[in-house]
Amino acid sequence: MKLTFIGAAHEVTGSCHYLEAAGKRILVDCGMEQGMRSYESAKLPIGGAQVDYVLLTHAHVDHSGMLPALYADGFRGQVLTTVATADLCSIMLRDCAHIQMQEAEWKARKAKRTSGIEPHEPLYTMEDADGVIKRLVPCHYNQVIELCEGIRIRFTDVGHLLGSASIEVWMKEDEDEKKIVFSGDLGNVDQPLIKDPMMTEEADYVVMESTYGDRIHSSVRPDYVGELTRILQETFDAGGNVVIPSFAVGRTQEMLYFLRQIKAENRVKGHPGFPVYVDSPLAVEATEIFQRNVEECFDEDAMALIRRGINPIRFPDLKLTITSDESRAINFDMTPKVIISASGMCEAGRIRHHLKHNLWRPECTVLFVGYQANGTLGRMLIEGMDEVRLFGETIDVRADIRQLVGISGHADKDGLLAWVEGFRKKPDKIFVVHGESTVCESFAECLEHEHGISAFAPYSGTCFDLRTGAAEYVAAPVHVSLPAGKKKSRAAADVFSRLLAAGQRLFSVIRKNEGGANKDLAKFADQVNSLCDKWDK
Repeated sequence: MKLTFIGAAHEVTGSCHYLEAAGKRILVDCGMEQGMRSYESAKLPIGGAQVDYVLLTHAHVDHSGMLPALYADGFRGQVLTTVATADLCSIMLRDCAHIQMQEAEWKARKAKRTSGIEPHEPLYTMEDADGVIKRLVPCHYNQVIELCEGIRIRFTDVGHLLGSASIEVWMKEDEDEKKIVFSGDLGNVDQPLIKDPMMTEEADYVVMESTYGDRIHSSVRPDYVGELTRILQETFDAGGNVVIPSFAVGRTQEMLYFLRQIKAENRVKGHPGFPVYVDSPLAVEATEIFQRNVEECFDEDAMALIRRGINPIRFPDLKLTITSDESRAINFDMTPKVIISASGMCEAGRIRHHLKHNLWRPECTVLFVGYQANGTLGRMLIEGMDEVRLFGETIDVRADIRQLVGISGHADKDGLLAWVEGFRKKPDKIFVVHGESTVCESFAECLEHEHGISAFAPYSGTCFDLRTGAAEYVAAPVHVSLPAGKKKSRAAADVFSRLLAAGQRLFSVIRKNEGGANKDLAKFADQVNSLCDKWDK
Protein backbone atom coordinates (compact mmCIF):
# COMPACT_ATOMS: atom_id res chain seq x y z
CA MET A 1 0.00 0.00 0.00
CA LYS A 2 1.79 3.08 -1.24
CA LEU A 3 0.67 6.65 -1.88
CA THR A 4 2.68 8.99 -4.13
CA PHE A 5 1.85 12.68 -4.44
CA ILE A 6 1.98 13.96 -8.02
CA GLY A 7 -0.01 17.20 -8.47
CA ALA A 8 -1.43 19.93 -6.22
CA ALA A 9 1.39 19.40 -3.73
CA HIS A 10 2.18 22.89 -2.38
CA GLU A 11 0.07 24.07 -5.36
CA VAL A 12 -3.61 24.96 -5.83
CA THR A 13 -4.21 23.23 -9.18
CA GLY A 14 -3.34 19.98 -10.98
CA SER A 15 -4.70 17.60 -8.36
CA CYS A 16 -3.36 14.05 -8.82
CA HIS A 17 -2.42 11.29 -6.36
CA TYR A 18 -1.12 7.80 -7.20
CA LEU A 19 -2.22 4.89 -5.01
CA GLU A 20 -0.93 1.31 -5.17
CA ALA A 21 -3.00 -1.25 -3.25
CA ALA A 22 -4.12 -4.88 -3.60
CA GLY A 23 -2.07 -5.21 -6.78
CA LYS A 24 -3.90 -2.33 -8.49
CA ARG A 25 -2.64 1.04 -9.68
CA ILE A 26 -5.08 3.86 -9.01
CA LEU A 27 -5.13 7.60 -9.63
CA VAL A 28 -7.23 9.87 -7.47
CA ASP A 29 -7.98 12.84 -9.74
CA CYS A 30 -6.03 13.72 -12.88
CA GLY A 31 -6.15 17.51 -13.02
CA MET A 32 -4.76 20.24 -15.21
CA GLU A 33 -2.30 22.80 -13.86
CA GLN A 34 -3.51 26.39 -14.26
CA GLY A 35 -1.85 29.74 -13.78
CA MET A 36 1.72 30.23 -12.59
CA ARG A 37 3.30 27.25 -10.83
CA SER A 38 5.97 27.50 -8.14
CA TYR A 39 7.17 23.89 -8.26
CA GLU A 40 7.67 21.14 -10.80
CA SER A 41 5.26 18.22 -10.58
CA ALA A 42 6.76 14.76 -10.59
CA LYS A 43 5.83 12.50 -13.47
CA LEU A 44 3.65 9.47 -12.89
CA PRO A 45 5.90 6.50 -12.11
CA ILE A 46 3.93 4.41 -14.63
CA GLY A 47 2.46 5.01 -18.07
CA GLY A 48 -1.22 5.56 -18.67
CA ALA A 49 -1.63 1.98 -19.91
CA GLN A 50 -0.66 0.64 -16.48
CA VAL A 51 -3.32 2.63 -14.59
CA ASP A 52 -6.21 0.35 -13.65
CA TYR A 53 -8.66 2.90 -12.20
CA VAL A 54 -9.15 6.63 -11.75
CA LEU A 55 -11.27 7.84 -8.84
CA LEU A 56 -12.53 11.35 -9.58
CA THR A 57 -13.66 13.72 -6.81
CA HIS A 58 -15.39 16.27 -9.06
CA ALA A 59 -15.55 17.77 -12.53
CA HIS A 60 -13.50 20.98 -12.18
CA VAL A 61 -10.68 21.05 -14.72
CA ASP A 62 -7.94 21.23 -12.07
CA HIS A 63 -9.12 17.78 -10.98
CA SER A 64 -10.30 16.20 -14.25
CA GLY A 65 -8.68 18.13 -17.10
CA MET A 66 -5.80 15.74 -17.88
CA LEU A 67 -7.96 12.62 -18.17
CA PRO A 68 -7.93 12.84 -22.00
CA ALA A 69 -4.12 13.11 -21.92
CA LEU A 70 -4.06 9.98 -19.74
CA TYR A 71 -6.21 8.24 -22.35
CA ALA A 72 -3.81 9.40 -25.08
CA ASP A 73 -1.04 7.81 -23.00
CA GLY A 74 -2.76 4.42 -23.20
CA PHE A 75 -5.20 4.41 -20.26
CA ARG A 76 -8.16 2.09 -20.85
CA GLY A 77 -9.33 1.49 -17.30
CA GLN A 78 -12.44 2.78 -15.54
CA VAL A 79 -13.03 6.31 -14.23
CA LEU A 80 -15.35 6.05 -11.25
CA THR A 81 -17.16 9.16 -10.08
CA THR A 82 -20.61 10.39 -9.05
CA VAL A 83 -23.56 10.50 -11.43
CA ALA A 84 -23.56 14.31 -11.67
CA THR A 85 -19.78 14.49 -12.12
CA ALA A 86 -19.96 11.97 -14.96
CA ASP A 87 -22.64 14.14 -16.62
CA LEU A 88 -20.55 17.29 -16.21
CA CYS A 89 -17.32 15.65 -17.41
CA SER A 90 -19.04 14.54 -20.58
CA ILE A 91 -19.28 18.21 -21.59
CA MET A 92 -16.33 19.74 -19.75
CA LEU A 93 -13.67 17.43 -21.16
CA ARG A 94 -14.93 17.98 -24.70
CA ASP A 95 -14.85 21.72 -24.04
CA CYS A 96 -11.25 21.45 -22.80
CA ALA A 97 -10.27 19.55 -25.93
CA HIS A 98 -11.99 22.16 -28.10
CA ILE A 99 -10.06 24.97 -26.38
CA GLN A 100 -6.78 23.03 -26.69
CA MET A 101 -7.31 22.53 -30.41
CA GLN A 102 -8.42 26.14 -31.00
CA GLU A 103 -5.36 27.52 -29.24
CA ALA A 104 -3.08 25.14 -31.14
CA GLU A 105 -4.61 26.26 -34.45
CA TRP A 106 -4.20 29.95 -33.56
CA LYS A 107 -0.58 29.46 -32.47
CA ALA A 108 0.16 27.41 -35.58
CA ARG A 109 -1.07 30.29 -37.76
CA LYS A 110 1.09 32.68 -35.75
CA ALA A 111 4.11 30.39 -36.16
CA LYS A 112 3.76 30.56 -39.93
CA ARG A 113 3.90 34.37 -39.77
CA THR A 114 6.76 34.59 -37.28
CA SER A 115 10.17 33.05 -37.73
CA GLY A 116 11.64 31.07 -34.86
CA ILE A 117 8.32 29.97 -33.36
CA GLU A 118 7.77 26.23 -33.30
CA PRO A 119 4.35 24.84 -34.30
CA HIS A 120 2.12 24.27 -31.30
CA GLU A 121 0.39 20.93 -30.64
CA PRO A 122 -2.63 20.52 -28.35
CA LEU A 123 -2.26 18.59 -25.11
CA TYR A 124 -4.90 16.22 -26.44
CA THR A 125 -7.57 15.91 -29.09
CA MET A 126 -11.35 15.59 -29.18
CA GLU A 127 -10.89 11.87 -29.89
CA ASP A 128 -8.96 11.54 -26.63
CA ALA A 129 -11.72 13.35 -24.73
CA ASP A 130 -14.43 11.16 -26.29
CA GLY A 131 -12.37 8.07 -25.51
CA VAL A 132 -12.02 8.77 -21.81
CA ILE A 133 -15.65 9.90 -21.48
CA LYS A 134 -16.62 6.37 -22.52
CA ARG A 135 -14.61 5.06 -19.55
CA LEU A 136 -16.72 7.02 -17.00
CA VAL A 137 -18.61 4.85 -14.50
CA PRO A 138 -21.36 6.83 -12.66
CA CYS A 139 -21.81 5.98 -8.96
CA HIS A 140 -24.39 7.11 -6.42
CA TYR A 141 -23.53 8.90 -3.18
CA ASN A 142 -23.17 6.81 0.01
CA GLN A 143 -23.00 3.48 -1.85
CA VAL A 144 -20.13 1.13 -0.90
CA ILE A 145 -18.67 -0.21 -4.14
CA GLU A 146 -16.48 -3.31 -4.47
CA LEU A 147 -13.85 -1.94 -6.83
CA CYS A 148 -11.90 -5.20 -6.99
CA GLU A 149 -10.69 -7.86 -4.60
CA GLY A 150 -9.19 -6.05 -1.61
CA ILE A 151 -10.51 -2.55 -2.40
CA ARG A 152 -13.85 -0.89 -1.65
CA ILE A 153 -14.78 2.76 -2.20
CA ARG A 154 -17.58 5.19 -1.32
CA PHE A 155 -18.42 8.72 -2.51
CA THR A 156 -19.73 11.28 0.00
CA ASP A 157 -21.21 14.69 -0.87
CA VAL A 158 -18.89 17.53 0.20
CA GLY A 159 -20.93 20.46 -1.19
CA HIS A 160 -18.28 22.10 -3.37
CA LEU A 161 -19.88 21.59 -6.78
CA LEU A 162 -22.75 19.60 -8.21
CA GLY A 163 -21.59 15.99 -7.84
CA SER A 164 -18.47 16.79 -5.79
CA ALA A 165 -17.37 14.14 -3.34
CA SER A 166 -14.82 12.97 -0.87
CA ILE A 167 -13.74 9.40 -1.55
CA GLU A 168 -13.27 6.71 1.07
CA VAL A 169 -10.97 3.83 0.08
CA TRP A 170 -10.78 0.63 2.13
CA MET A 171 -7.70 -1.47 1.29
CA LYS A 172 -6.74 -5.02 2.31
CA GLU A 173 -3.45 -6.80 1.60
CA ASP A 174 -2.86 -10.14 3.33
CA GLU A 175 -3.88 -9.42 6.93
CA ASP A 176 -3.32 -5.66 6.77
CA GLU A 177 -6.35 -3.39 6.43
CA LYS A 178 -6.17 0.40 6.03
CA LYS A 179 -8.59 3.14 5.12
CA ILE A 180 -7.66 6.38 3.38
CA VAL A 181 -9.99 9.29 2.67
CA PHE A 182 -9.43 11.87 -0.08
CA SER A 183 -11.32 15.04 0.78
CA GLY A 184 -11.55 16.45 -2.73
CA ASP A 185 -12.47 20.13 -2.53
CA LEU A 186 -14.54 20.76 0.59
CA GLY A 187 -17.47 23.10 0.08
CA ASN A 188 -18.55 26.19 1.94
CA VAL A 189 -21.72 26.04 4.03
CA ASP A 190 -25.00 27.71 3.07
CA GLN A 191 -24.21 27.91 -0.63
CA PRO A 192 -27.08 28.38 -3.04
CA LEU A 193 -28.45 25.31 -4.81
CA ILE A 194 -26.25 22.52 -3.42
CA LYS A 195 -26.13 20.78 -0.05
CA ASP A 196 -23.68 21.43 2.79
CA PRO A 197 -20.66 19.10 3.15
CA MET A 198 -21.23 15.75 4.84
CA MET A 199 -18.78 14.37 7.39
CA THR A 200 -16.81 11.12 7.31
CA GLU A 201 -16.50 9.23 10.57
CA GLU A 202 -13.28 7.24 10.39
CA ALA A 203 -9.98 6.92 8.53
CA ASP A 204 -6.41 5.84 9.10
CA TYR A 205 -5.10 8.42 6.63
CA VAL A 206 -6.60 11.57 5.12
CA VAL A 207 -5.50 13.54 2.06
CA MET A 208 -7.16 16.93 2.36
CA GLU A 209 -7.24 20.24 0.54
CA SER A 210 -6.20 23.54 2.13
CA THR A 211 -7.16 26.20 -0.43
CA TYR A 212 -8.43 28.60 2.24
CA GLY A 213 -6.57 27.02 5.13
CA ASP A 214 -5.17 30.36 6.28
CA ARG A 215 -8.30 32.53 6.29
CA ILE A 216 -11.78 32.77 7.71
CA HIS A 217 -14.81 33.76 5.67
CA SER A 218 -16.89 36.46 7.34
CA SER A 219 -18.86 35.21 10.34
CA VAL A 220 -21.80 37.21 9.03
CA ARG A 221 -23.28 35.61 5.93
CA PRO A 222 -22.64 38.07 3.08
CA ASP A 223 -25.65 39.69 1.48
CA TYR A 224 -24.81 38.49 -2.02
CA VAL A 225 -28.13 39.60 -3.46
CA GLY A 226 -27.87 43.07 -1.90
CA GLU A 227 -24.27 43.65 -3.02
CA LEU A 228 -24.94 42.37 -6.53
CA THR A 229 -28.02 44.64 -6.73
CA ARG A 230 -25.91 47.69 -5.81
CA ILE A 231 -23.32 46.86 -8.47
CA LEU A 232 -25.99 46.38 -11.12
CA GLN A 233 -27.78 49.60 -10.19
CA GLU A 234 -24.63 51.76 -10.24
CA THR A 235 -23.33 50.28 -13.49
CA PHE A 236 -26.63 50.39 -15.36
CA ASP A 237 -27.24 53.97 -14.22
CA ALA A 238 -23.86 54.89 -15.75
CA GLY A 239 -24.84 53.18 -19.01
CA GLY A 240 -22.37 50.30 -18.70
CA ASN A 241 -22.32 46.51 -18.68
CA VAL A 242 -21.58 44.19 -15.79
CA VAL A 243 -19.16 41.57 -17.11
CA ILE A 244 -18.83 38.51 -14.88
CA PRO A 245 -15.98 36.07 -15.59
CA SER A 246 -17.45 32.90 -14.18
CA PHE A 247 -16.70 29.22 -14.07
CA ALA A 248 -19.19 27.62 -16.42
CA VAL A 249 -20.01 24.90 -13.94
CA GLY A 250 -21.15 25.86 -10.47
CA ARG A 251 -20.53 29.56 -10.15
CA THR A 252 -22.56 30.50 -13.24
CA GLN A 253 -25.59 28.64 -11.88
CA GLU A 254 -25.17 30.35 -8.48
CA MET A 255 -25.14 33.76 -10.18
CA LEU A 256 -28.33 32.86 -12.06
CA TYR A 257 -29.88 31.89 -8.72
CA PHE A 258 -29.12 35.37 -7.31
CA LEU A 259 -30.18 37.20 -10.48
CA ARG A 260 -33.51 35.37 -10.55
CA GLN A 261 -34.24 36.64 -7.04
CA ILE A 262 -33.17 40.21 -7.95
CA LYS A 263 -35.51 40.20 -10.91
CA ALA A 264 -38.40 38.54 -9.07
CA GLU A 265 -38.21 41.20 -6.34
CA ASN A 266 -37.70 44.11 -8.80
CA ARG A 267 -34.63 45.27 -6.90
CA VAL A 268 -32.92 47.15 -9.77
CA LYS A 269 -34.85 50.39 -10.34
CA GLY A 270 -35.21 52.12 -13.70
CA HIS A 271 -33.98 49.18 -15.76
CA PRO A 272 -36.92 46.81 -16.08
CA GLY A 273 -36.22 43.66 -18.03
CA PHE A 274 -32.45 44.15 -18.13
CA PRO A 275 -30.96 41.31 -20.18
CA VAL A 276 -28.69 38.65 -18.72
CA TYR A 277 -26.49 36.82 -21.22
CA VAL A 278 -24.88 33.49 -20.46
CA ASP A 279 -22.29 33.43 -23.21
CA SER A 280 -20.80 29.98 -22.85
CA PRO A 281 -22.05 26.85 -24.61
CA LEU A 282 -20.52 24.85 -21.76
CA ALA A 283 -22.41 26.85 -19.13
CA VAL A 284 -25.66 26.38 -21.04
CA GLU A 285 -25.18 22.61 -21.11
CA ALA A 286 -24.06 22.58 -17.47
CA THR A 287 -27.24 24.43 -16.45
CA GLU A 288 -29.29 21.66 -18.05
CA ILE A 289 -27.29 19.07 -16.11
CA PHE A 290 -27.96 20.94 -12.86
CA GLN A 291 -31.66 20.62 -13.57
CA ARG A 292 -31.34 16.86 -14.17
CA ASN A 293 -29.72 16.25 -10.77
CA VAL A 294 -32.00 18.19 -8.45
CA GLU A 295 -33.15 15.27 -6.29
CA GLU A 296 -29.69 14.02 -5.32
CA CYS A 297 -27.78 17.30 -5.16
CA PHE A 298 -30.01 20.36 -4.51
CA ASP A 299 -30.44 21.79 -1.01
CA GLU A 300 -33.75 22.36 0.74
CA ASP A 301 -34.10 26.03 -0.27
CA ALA A 302 -33.73 25.20 -3.96
CA MET A 303 -36.09 22.23 -3.63
CA ALA A 304 -38.69 24.46 -1.94
CA LEU A 305 -38.69 26.72 -5.03
CA ILE A 306 -39.03 23.71 -7.32
CA ARG A 307 -41.99 22.39 -5.29
CA ARG A 308 -43.66 25.78 -5.84
CA GLY A 309 -43.16 25.45 -9.59
CA ILE A 310 -40.30 28.00 -9.72
CA ASN A 311 -37.15 27.18 -11.65
CA PRO A 312 -34.36 28.52 -9.38
CA ILE A 313 -31.95 29.28 -12.25
CA ARG A 314 -34.25 30.46 -15.07
CA PHE A 315 -36.11 33.76 -15.49
CA PRO A 316 -37.41 36.21 -18.15
CA ASP A 317 -34.80 38.07 -20.22
CA LEU A 318 -32.23 35.33 -19.71
CA LYS A 319 -30.47 34.85 -23.03
CA LEU A 320 -28.36 31.76 -23.67
CA THR A 321 -25.90 32.27 -26.51
CA ILE A 322 -24.39 29.33 -28.33
CA THR A 323 -22.94 30.40 -31.67
CA SER A 324 -19.98 32.70 -32.26
CA ASP A 325 -22.23 35.12 -34.17
CA GLU A 326 -24.58 35.37 -31.17
CA SER A 327 -21.58 35.99 -28.91
CA ARG A 328 -20.17 38.78 -31.10
CA ALA A 329 -23.57 40.48 -31.34
CA ILE A 330 -23.68 41.01 -27.57
CA ASN A 331 -21.05 43.76 -27.72
CA PHE A 332 -22.83 45.66 -30.50
CA ASP A 333 -25.96 46.09 -28.38
CA MET A 334 -25.48 49.18 -26.17
CA THR A 335 -28.29 48.27 -23.76
CA PRO A 336 -26.86 47.94 -20.22
CA LYS A 337 -26.68 44.25 -19.53
CA VAL A 338 -25.11 41.43 -17.53
CA ILE A 339 -22.64 39.23 -19.43
CA ILE A 340 -21.66 35.97 -17.73
CA SER A 341 -18.92 34.18 -19.61
CA ALA A 342 -16.14 31.64 -19.11
CA SER A 343 -13.40 31.09 -18.23
CA GLY A 344 -13.62 32.20 -14.63
CA MET A 345 -9.92 33.17 -14.44
CA CYS A 346 -9.97 34.88 -17.87
CA GLU A 347 -7.36 32.51 -19.26
CA ALA A 348 -9.33 31.32 -22.29
CA GLY A 349 -12.73 31.31 -23.91
CA ARG A 350 -15.22 34.01 -24.83
CA ILE A 351 -14.67 36.11 -21.70
CA ARG A 352 -11.48 37.51 -23.24
CA HIS A 353 -13.50 38.97 -26.13
CA HIS A 354 -15.90 40.63 -23.67
CA LEU A 355 -12.98 42.05 -21.70
CA LYS A 356 -11.56 43.47 -24.93
CA HIS A 357 -14.83 45.32 -25.57
CA ASN A 358 -15.55 46.44 -21.99
CA LEU A 359 -12.31 46.88 -20.01
CA TRP A 360 -11.58 50.28 -21.62
CA ARG A 361 -15.03 51.66 -20.79
CA PRO A 362 -15.10 53.48 -17.40
CA GLU A 363 -18.88 53.05 -17.16
CA CYS A 364 -18.56 49.25 -17.11
CA THR A 365 -17.85 46.88 -14.22
CA VAL A 366 -15.89 43.63 -14.35
CA LEU A 367 -17.10 41.58 -11.39
CA PHE A 368 -15.05 38.61 -10.18
CA VAL A 369 -16.99 35.95 -8.31
CA GLY A 370 -14.44 33.15 -7.86
CA TYR A 371 -10.88 32.26 -6.91
CA GLN A 372 -8.15 33.66 -9.17
CA ALA A 373 -4.95 31.62 -9.26
CA ASN A 374 -1.52 33.24 -9.29
CA GLY A 375 -0.38 34.21 -12.77
CA THR A 376 -3.86 34.32 -14.32
CA LEU A 377 -5.27 37.39 -16.06
CA GLY A 378 -8.06 37.51 -13.50
CA ARG A 379 -5.59 37.71 -10.62
CA MET A 380 -3.61 40.45 -12.37
CA LEU A 381 -6.75 42.54 -12.95
CA ILE A 382 -7.76 42.22 -9.30
CA GLU A 383 -4.26 43.26 -8.24
CA GLY A 384 -4.54 46.50 -10.22
CA MET A 385 -2.97 45.96 -13.63
CA ASP A 386 -3.67 49.11 -15.67
CA GLU A 387 -3.32 47.59 -19.14
CA VAL A 388 -3.57 44.11 -20.64
CA ARG A 389 -2.77 42.41 -23.94
CA LEU A 390 -5.72 40.73 -25.61
CA PHE A 391 -5.60 39.28 -29.13
CA GLY A 392 -2.45 41.24 -29.94
CA GLU A 393 -3.85 44.58 -28.73
CA THR A 394 -3.02 46.62 -25.63
CA ILE A 395 -6.23 47.45 -23.75
CA ASP A 396 -6.32 50.15 -21.04
CA VAL A 397 -8.11 49.04 -17.88
CA ARG A 398 -10.64 51.79 -17.14
CA ALA A 399 -13.62 49.70 -16.05
CA ASP A 400 -14.39 49.31 -12.36
CA ILE A 401 -12.81 46.02 -11.18
CA ARG A 402 -14.86 44.52 -8.34
CA GLN A 403 -15.13 41.29 -6.37
CA LEU A 404 -18.23 39.82 -4.82
CA VAL A 405 -16.53 39.40 -1.47
CA GLY A 406 -17.22 36.25 0.46
CA ILE A 407 -18.66 34.13 -2.33
CA SER A 408 -16.62 30.96 -2.36
CA GLY A 409 -17.19 27.33 -3.16
CA HIS A 410 -14.35 26.35 -0.80
CA ALA A 411 -14.54 25.85 2.94
CA ASP A 412 -12.49 28.33 4.97
CA LYS A 413 -10.11 27.34 7.77
CA ASP A 414 -12.96 26.82 10.24
CA GLY A 415 -14.84 24.72 7.69
CA LEU A 416 -11.78 22.57 7.03
CA LEU A 417 -11.24 22.05 10.75
CA ALA A 418 -14.92 21.23 11.26
CA TRP A 419 -14.62 18.49 8.64
CA VAL A 420 -11.52 17.10 10.39
CA GLU A 421 -13.33 17.15 13.72
CA GLY A 422 -16.08 15.05 12.14
CA PHE A 423 -13.83 11.99 12.46
CA ARG A 424 -14.73 10.11 15.65
CA LYS A 425 -11.08 9.10 16.13
CA LYS A 426 -8.11 11.18 15.04
CA PRO A 427 -6.56 9.84 11.83
CA ASP A 428 -3.02 8.50 12.08
CA LYS A 429 -1.85 11.16 9.62
CA ILE A 430 -3.30 13.93 7.49
CA PHE A 431 -1.55 14.87 4.25
CA VAL A 432 -2.21 18.52 3.40
CA VAL A 433 -2.40 19.36 -0.31
CA HIS A 434 -4.18 21.65 -2.80
CA GLY A 435 -3.13 25.01 -1.38
CA GLU A 436 -0.51 27.65 -1.96
CA SER A 437 2.81 26.58 -0.46
CA THR A 438 2.70 28.71 2.68
CA VAL A 439 -0.94 27.77 3.27
CA CYS A 440 -0.21 24.03 3.08
CA GLU A 441 2.57 24.44 5.65
CA SER A 442 0.60 26.67 8.01
CA PHE A 443 -2.48 24.45 7.95
CA ALA A 444 -0.38 21.34 8.59
CA GLU A 445 1.24 23.14 11.55
CA CYS A 446 -2.21 24.11 12.84
CA LEU A 447 -3.33 20.47 12.78
CA GLU A 448 -0.12 19.38 14.52
CA HIS A 449 0.21 22.00 17.24
CA GLU A 450 -3.37 23.11 17.89
CA HIS A 451 -5.30 19.89 17.30
CA GLY A 452 -2.76 17.17 18.10
CA ILE A 453 -3.02 15.42 14.73
CA SER A 454 0.06 14.21 12.88
CA ALA A 455 0.10 16.22 9.64
CA PHE A 456 2.46 16.70 6.74
CA ALA A 457 2.46 18.87 3.60
CA PRO A 458 4.29 16.77 0.96
CA TYR A 459 6.05 18.05 -2.13
CA SER A 460 5.40 16.36 -5.46
CA GLY A 461 7.16 13.01 -5.72
CA THR A 462 6.91 12.15 -2.02
CA CYS A 463 5.93 8.51 -1.44
CA PHE A 464 4.44 7.00 1.75
CA ASP A 465 4.12 3.37 2.76
CA LEU A 466 0.59 3.20 4.17
CA ARG A 467 1.19 -0.14 5.87
CA THR A 468 3.98 1.19 8.09
CA GLY A 469 2.99 4.86 8.07
CA ALA A 470 6.58 5.80 7.17
CA ALA A 471 7.82 7.91 4.30
CA GLU A 472 9.51 5.83 1.64
CA TYR A 473 10.79 8.94 -0.12
CA VAL A 474 10.45 12.60 0.85
CA ALA A 475 10.80 14.86 -2.17
CA ALA A 476 12.44 18.25 -2.08
CA PRO A 477 10.82 21.21 -3.87
CA VAL A 478 11.90 21.76 -7.47
CA HIS A 479 11.26 25.39 -8.39
CA VAL A 480 10.04 26.48 -11.81
CA SER A 481 9.46 29.86 -13.40
CA LEU A 482 7.45 28.94 -16.51
CA PRO A 483 3.65 29.32 -16.50
CA ALA A 484 1.70 26.07 -16.49
CA GLY A 485 1.26 24.66 -19.95
CA LYS A 486 4.29 26.48 -21.45
CA LYS A 487 6.66 23.52 -21.54
CA LYS A 488 8.13 22.83 -24.93
CA SER A 489 7.51 19.07 -24.83
CA ARG A 490 3.90 17.92 -25.11
CA ALA A 491 4.06 14.14 -24.72
CA ALA A 492 0.38 13.45 -25.28
CA ALA A 493 0.50 15.08 -28.70
CA ASP A 494 3.94 13.91 -29.75
CA VAL A 495 3.62 11.06 -32.25
CA PHE A 496 6.55 9.04 -30.92
CA SER A 497 5.31 9.42 -27.35
CA ARG A 498 1.95 8.07 -28.47
CA LEU A 499 3.77 5.08 -30.00
CA LEU A 500 5.55 4.48 -26.69
CA ALA A 501 2.19 4.71 -24.90
CA ALA A 502 0.76 2.13 -27.32
CA GLY A 503 3.70 -0.15 -26.51
CA GLN A 504 3.08 0.24 -22.79
CA ARG A 505 -0.55 -0.61 -23.31
CA LEU A 506 0.42 -3.72 -25.30
CA PHE A 507 2.65 -4.87 -22.45
CA SER A 508 -0.19 -4.21 -20.00
CA VAL A 509 -2.58 -6.31 -22.11
CA ILE A 510 -0.01 -9.12 -22.24
CA ARG A 511 0.30 -9.11 -18.43
CA LYS A 512 -3.46 -9.18 -18.01
CA ASN A 513 -3.70 -12.31 -20.19
CA GLU A 514 -1.31 -14.30 -18.02
CA GLY A 515 -2.91 -17.64 -17.24
CA GLY A 516 -5.03 -17.67 -20.40
CA ALA A 517 -5.55 -20.67 -22.67
CA ASN A 518 -2.31 -21.77 -24.34
CA LYS A 519 -3.95 -21.76 -27.77
CA ASP A 520 -5.08 -18.14 -27.38
CA LEU A 521 -1.74 -16.99 -25.97
CA ALA A 522 0.16 -18.65 -28.81
CA LYS A 523 -2.05 -16.88 -31.37
CA PHE A 524 -1.52 -13.57 -29.54
CA ALA A 525 2.27 -14.11 -29.55
CA ASP A 526 2.25 -14.86 -33.28
CA GLN A 527 0.33 -11.62 -33.95
CA VAL A 528 2.79 -9.57 -31.87
CA ASN A 529 5.79 -11.17 -33.59
CA SER A 530 4.24 -10.57 -37.01
CA LEU A 531 3.78 -6.89 -36.15
CA CYS A 532 7.36 -6.65 -34.89
CA ASP A 533 8.71 -8.32 -38.05
CA LYS A 534 6.93 -5.67 -40.15
CA TRP A 535 8.52 -2.73 -38.30
CA ASP A 536 11.87 -4.18 -37.15
CA LYS A 537 13.89 -2.86 -40.08
